[in-house]
Amino acid sequence: MSSNTAGARVCFTSRVRADRLEENRVAHAAVWPQMLRALRDTGWRDYHLFLRDDGLLVGILVTDDYEAAQRGMAATEVNARWQAAMSGFFVDEGNPDDGFVLLDEVFHLEAQLAALPANAASDNL
Repeated sequence: MSSNTAGARVCFTSRVRADRLEENRVAHAAVWPQMLRALRDTGWRDYHLFLRDDGLLVGILVTDDYEAAQRGMAATEVNARWQAAMSGFFVDEGNPDDGFVLLDEVFHLEAQLAALPANAASDNL
């Protein structure tokens, strides 16, 4: 993602405690319906989480305005309950959403393909 998170794909990392990996997987396999609806209603779309065996958590989503989507979730009662339930899973103390490290997008295949001139298809570069 770029530093501007309006109308963007967003990618972030976090770190799950090694002794809580399986519990984290189980929790995310059955996210509360109210939480799912709150995410949708506050602008989180095509949201994925990936968890590596060493605890690296990578999230990606699409939203019109990431900061507004985060503020919207922070204002919901269900998010407060979810964050409290998830807080023990993460290496960093506190609200897990506050520990996300945003990553800059440095490559997007479709954007670069769309920018190619029509005759570039036969280029060998």
